[in-house]
Amino acid sequence: MQVVEANGARIPIVGFGSMRLNQEAGVRVIAAALRIGYRHIDTAQAYENEREVGAAIRASGVARDEIFLTTKVAWQRFKAEDLTRSVNESLERLGVSHVDLLLLHWPNPTVPVAETLGALCKVKKAGLTRHIGISNFTLPLIEEAAKLSSEPIATHQIEVHPFIDRAKIVAASARHGMAITAYCPIARGRVPGNETLARIGARHGKTAAQVSLRWLVQQGIIVIPGTSKEERVAENFAILDFALSEAEMAEIAALARPDGRVVNPPHAPQWDG
Repeated sequence: MQVVEANGARIPIVGFGSMRLNQEAGVRVIAAALRIGYRHIDTAQAYENEREVGAAIRASGVARDEIFLTTKVAWQRFKAEDLTRSVNESLERLGVSHVDLLLLHWPNPTVPVAETLGALCKVKKAGLTRHIGISNFTLPLIEEAAKLSSEPIATHQIEVHPFIDRAKIVAASARHGMAITAYCPIARGRVPGNETLARIGARHGKTAAQVSLRWLVQQGIIVIPGTSKEERVAENFAILDFALSEAEMAEIAALARPDGRVVNPPHAPQWDG
């Protein structure tokens, strides 16, 4: 599996996103992803499925040390003591001694970044996570996090797909050695119906979704597509055996539009890139 190296972390470039995968059906799909070959699993406290993810890892037959496991601290738990408590709770639900990557899930303007980053670095030093990261940070918050963190920040997880231009955020993150992890890389189902992506895919014997994912990984961006359908699990994994031309990459980049964002919850920051 191709990996992205960033600030000491080696992250498999194709991961499996577990959002909305709950109960026994979720366990089955996540375990199937591991059996297919995924070695990067992404979850979060907010998904309320850490127990299912842990169960799927055990059911898959894949050794824990072969899996890059990510979870995220809910933004409501960013105060120092609560963050530490929440991480221990996550590990208990997952049934593991540590995760490979621990992210701050959305910024929280009511808690100082210094307090949150201090607590995040403390749990890393305690061995509860091998690497730390951020998600959905704005340009000023990226700079603040990089300045305040005593530990290297491995990745910045953001919404990225062909319909949204995140060049400013990507560049700002890269200046500090952070990899980019793309959530919603097929834009919550909007990609499959796109004529441009379908046409490019037909040239390669691939689907529009595979083209979108390939466009991202060809830029060195980590992707974490999720699905509840086992046939899609395999399809999303089969993206490393073809390459897009420079012209195709440019044509896909031109699909970005101002209203392309698909994730914008009430607690989202004021977007600046």
